[in-house]
Amino acid sequence: MTKLNGEKRGYDHNSWRFHFPHTQIIKRLSILSVIGLILFFVSFAIGRYYVPVIDVIKILFNLIFPLEPTWSSQAETVVLQVRLPRIIAAILVGGALAAAGSVFQGIFKNPLVSPDIMGASAGAGFGAALGLLLSFGYYGTSTTAFILGLVAVFIALVVGSKMKNNPTLGMVLAGIMVGSLFTAGVSFIKLVADPMDELPAITYWLMGSLASIRLGDLLFLFVPVLVGIVPLFLLRWHLNMLTLEDDEARAMGLNIRQLRIIVIICATLTTSACVAMSGMIGWVGLVIPHFARKMVGCNFQVMLPTSIVMGAGFLLVVDDLARIIASSEIPLGILTAFVGAPFFLHLILKKGREII
Repeated sequence: MTKLNGEKRGYDHNSWRFHFPHTQIIKRLSILSVIGLILFFVSFAIGRYYVPVIDVIKILFNLIFPLEPTWSSQAETVVLQVRLPRIIAAILVGGALAAAGSVFQGIFKNPLVSPDIMGASAGAGFGAALGLLLSFGYYGTSTTAFILGLVAVFIALVVGSKMKNNPTLGMVLAGIMVGSLFTAGVSFIKLVADPMDELPAITYWLMGSLASIRLGDLLFLFVPVLVGIVPLFLLRWHLNMLTLEDDEARAMGLNIRQLRIIVIICATLTTSACVAMSGMIGWVGLVIPHFARKMVGCNFQVMLPTSIVMGAGFLLVVDDLARIIASSEIPLGILTAFVGAPFFLHLILKKGREII
């Protein structure tokens, strides 16, 4: 576990939590909310076709309160048909991955855990590669990726449960094993894929992108993310109990095994849906929970919503950069790796002695 300078903020050495003063938390959450709102509107203006922020606000408000058009039809098309879907998708994917990462780090009491620890990302990646190889189409490929992401975690849960003396360690080891198998499957598919047509599509998808998402695709992403996030949000007090030793949590009347499985399923549902729609976008679920704990502490009642807000804002910024850095759009997985990898190295070098 990591102390994260917790001694100065009421850190409890017997738990994975430390607490900030209530007023300080409210102030920081308010600042984050304002920054997130600004990023939301500014993201509409960024891109090859510049749209003034004031026009963006008018176009969006026109959806609710009809206004006299003072903007071009091209600007309205760009804002509503091109940028609105990917901005909403960035918010959903970033928030969901950050929430899943914070939950997994709490369950396994390890700050180096990410949402793909149970093999969901590898399974979804294999499903997408298989769908592209067999020409299933966009929705067929996304559905196959989603289903195989869930299958991967189901296998990991079944195998991990066989280790009776330490089921948590069993699930981690099973997740690594399942992830390795599905990763090998992806490599095999890339080997047999047509190098002129199918291989580039598989490779690009695996690097992650929101460029192809349209309004009609958001329902496929929104429903499983909502089904996964809402229970986690409602159970966020119980998530604090999962950071205790199992005997302590049972003494408080919790069914640890049942709660742990429910939380893993919910986090996996969101992760699989995100990977199925946006491809492999790494590091969000690893990095953002650390910044959230720095901001508001490790109490899941405030840390979980903070992770969601910060994850959504982070992926919005990354998606904006992907659109403007180069002449052709850069895959999101590459940009998140540029942020995540140095942070991971810093975590190992500077915090290694504090991590159990």
